[in-house]
Amino acid sequence: MPSQPTFPTDRLRIERWDDPLVDQLGHDPRSAYVETYWLGILGPSACWLLRRLAEGLDAEPEGFDLELAETASAIGLRLNGGRHAPFLRTLGRLCQFKMARQCGLDVLEVRRHLPPLTLAQVDRLPTALRDRHQALANDRRSAAAGDEVTTRRARRLALTLVQLGEDREATARQLVEWRFDPHLCESASIWAWGARHRLAARPAARRTPVPPAVRRTLDGAA
Repeated sequence: MPSQPTFPTDRLRIERWDDPLVDQLGHDPRSAYVETYWLGILGPSACWLLRRLAEGLDAEPEGFDLELAETASAIGLRLNGGRHAPFLRTLGRLCQFKMARQCGLDVLEVRRHLPPLTLAQVDRLPTALRDRHQALANDRRSAAAGDEVTTRRARRLALTLVQLGEDREATARQLVEWRFDPHLCESASIWAWGARHRLAARPAARRTPVPPAVRRTLDGAA
């Protein structure tokens, strides 16, 4: 286990730790996910501190000075006891779990989002929580798969409309009429128009007849 980082005992500069992947996939420290699943791994003091740091970065995105004695008192921790003081150990725990990283003696970069639990961390959860986490992961995978299926269906219908002679704008409007998401309608029509030109550029290309299966899909979507 890495040694306890050395922190000042009066003031610490807090700045954002930007991580595009974790920021996209992760969870706000104040979210139900963190309270439900990270709490037993990080510990309540670390979770409460992350919540306060998130609020501070919301108010001052470029960073702020954290008064350590005041913050320790606010979350019920002692700052006395040298480098082994409970509050300083909590700061060290954030670094240990890579929720924060020290940049020099008096600067701490802090994540604005916590990553999903790893498989090893999920295995450490109580059985009931582990089952809930697995169900949540399954739901997210199903939703992602559903989005992919919807995108493929919108593209297939858009290509059929383009092959029938509709222009790009008319294709997008028709998809909207069939209750697809407007942004998806626009992207699907652009994709279909590009696909039409790629097909037309092939030697001896002819207009492709609409297959019966696609026609049935088209009729059903209407």
